[in-house]
Amino acid sequence: MDLVTQYIINALSLGGVYALIALGLAIVFSIFGFINFAHGELLTLFGYALFFSLAAGLPFPIAVVVALIACMACAIAMERIAFRPLRGANPMTLLVSSFAISGALQVIFQIAFGTMPKPLNLPNYLTGAFNIGGVYIGAAQLISIVTVAVLALALNLFLNGTRFGLSLVASAQDFDVAKLMGIRVNAVYALAFAISGFLAGVAALLWIAMRGSVSPDMGFNPLVKAFVATIVGGMGSLTGAVAGGFFLGILEVALQIALPADYLIFRDALILAILIGFLLFRPRGLLPAAAMPVK
Repeated sequence: MDLVTQYIINALSLGGVYALIALGLAIVFSIFGFINFAHGELLTLFGYALFFSLAAGLPFPIAVVVALIACMACAIAMERIAFRPLRGANPMTLLVSSFAISGALQVIFQIAFGTMPKPLNLPNYLTGAFNIGGVYIGAAQLISIVTVAVLALALNLFLNGTRFGLSLVASAQDFDVAKLMGIRVNAVYALAFAISGFLAGVAALLWIAMRGSVSPDMGFNPLVKAFVATIVGGMGSLTGAVAGGFFLGILEVALQIALPADYLIFRDALILAILIGFLLFRPRGLLPAAAMPVK
């Protein structure tokens, strides 16, 4: 029973990280109609910002805040420099632009910081473990589950209870009508990217707490998993992105347990095969959006 509980916690913590990244992707997609593949580099940027903030002697909480601000600022800069000039362009053009930004940032990270992983000295409350009812739970896992729950609730309250949040929701449902109603387009664009940058930063912190280091390609693997989670959950659906992230985390941990050691190298391929089969029966995902973005 204790082992089952441990597996459930592992699945929830891993799925929570995927859910946060998928949520950042879904927010941008719900308004712009494209997946921002440079989102993974925001995770990497957070890691390096945290690394150098700690190296400069900043206390860990302040270093996290600095890294989050850097992550959000970079996301806003992406929108302002790369995507705003392409407003109204074909979504495929925006998609290609995001790939270009992703590749450019990876090269910059490699040239500036090297290709070797850089270990981070994390506080004990992120690397330790708790004994709850005979089950040892990693601090990072517990913090991951709690953080995802709190952020999901806070984001729901923000989107449904504030003027800026309602502007985002209205823009996601019908962007053209939202503009006619007087919603400030530039503010909505910047806010969407700022939120996605914040979510990427929090997800990066949880991911780093699990692996303990940062490297130029750190954001690639979780981004791909989150992209899959976004599709499985339902493109353009924020609730679906969260559901898809947890679904993928549970599936990944389940296969890690079920597959023999010699076949673990096929785990990701098997996950994709299962998800493709799932989409054949439910092509719009677990919780599809009520309406796709109208541009």
